[in-house]
Amino acid sequence: MDLHQHLRLMADYHAWALERLYTQVDALDDIDYFRDSGQFFGSVHGTLNHLLLVEHLWQSRLQHSVFPATGLDQELEPERHHLKQRLVAFARGWRPFVDALDAATVAGDLTYRNLQGTAFTLPYASLLLHVFNHATHHRGQASIALLHLGREAPVMDLPYFLIALPAHKLHAA
Repeated sequence: MDLHQHLRLMADYHAWALERLYTQVDALDDIDYFRDSGQFFGSVHGTLNHLLLVEHLWQSRLQHSVFPATGLDQELEPERHHLKQRLVAFARGWRPFVDALDAATVAGDLTYRNLQGTAFTLPYASLLLHVFNHATHHRGQASIALLHLGREAPVMDLPYFLIALPAHKLHAA
């Protein structure tokens, strides 16, 4: 599997894992969903909202654009059902985004600025993989919140996604 195929696979995994997370998050009532559970962004809602923000932020950077973020805790969507729709749609959109990348872009570097305005030049593919890795981190936080609320945490490990793939898709991501 080459790097571009791996990026495709990770984009598909990213959407799959988020949808699995929502199988449990959807069962939370509003009190538990919005409750500060000690996560970095407070609640399950705050964590998922952060994911949406960062997906916008990084996709803009990867497209040589700027997303107008005021901070990493900026709330983009206060309504939970709209947040789910937007976040799932954005996660599903990474595969077409990756499919449209050419080999030179994947193999190249990206110069971007962080929210403080500091410029960085780093490998494009590594930054794209960071989007998926970052989401894994926060899906894990949401899973811990679910457990603390007495709920089940979904199984979202990459091997389970790979096992569920038909063999021909596994090697042709």
